[in-house]
Amino acid sequence: MTKPFEGRVALVTGSVRGIGAATLDHMAEGGADVVVCDLDGDAARATAATIAERHGRRALGVACDVSRTEDVDGMVDTVVRELGRLDILVNNAGLTRDNLIHKMSDDDWDRVISVHLRGAFLCARAAQRVMVPQKYGRIVNVSSTSALGNRGQLNYSTAKAGLQGFTRTLALELGRFGITVNAVAPGFIDTEMTQQTARRLGFEPDDYKAQRAKNIAVGRVGVPQDVAATIAFLASEAASFVNGQIIYVSGGPETRR
Repeated sequence: MTKPFEGRVALVTGSVRGIGAATLDHMAEGGADVVVCDLDGDAARATAATIAERHGRRALGVACDVSRTEDVDGMVDTVVRELGRLDILVNNAGLTRDNLIHKMSDDDWDRVISVHLRGAFLCARAAQRVMVPQKYGRIVNVSSTSALGNRGQLNYSTAKAGLQGFTRTLALELGRFGITVNAVAPGFIDTEMTQQTARRLGFEPDDYKAQRAKNIAVGRVGVPQDVAATIAFLASEAASFVNGQIIYVSGGPETRR
């Protein structure tokens, strides 16, 4: 059976769990060597070891704060030195610090914008230095349906909307070098982050999921593998003519509620 990512190296930021880990698992199953990136280096190395054992691929775990230039440049240098190339970058690292504007601190705003937007910029800039000479690359940014507006998430919604403009513009700049840039915008996905949100709002996670599922056309909430499969398609040869697109992975047509 042909493996769609054979010979490729994939780096996913924020990938010790959730969507990021599911994406790397999917790509490793498809033949890629993978890089797990996270603030927690021990957790990154543990996830890499699990993927390597499961799929028999090379897997590298790297500690990196994606908002720091020196961390990002050092990470990409390490990837090229250890694995020989870099073909796929998925900008997935993120966090939430939800609040209404009158309660939102400077740090709440700055940290969310820094990780999501500055992080994507730094990682894409470092990756393209490798991808342009190769004349090949795939960059996938993880946005969100919150980009369309979500009460209490001014910082997060702004960052995720910014990633959509970032995606479209970078696609125009890099397309001529054989590099495509696209984004996925997940809706409600059952992850550790959404479980924490449920508890913060005073719900048990299962009750919160059931409530959210009522407003989703397919009648269920998403799981990380739903998003991972879409990212994997955009990172594959099959998507070579898909560029500058935002794909909503939300179980239905996305309009503002």
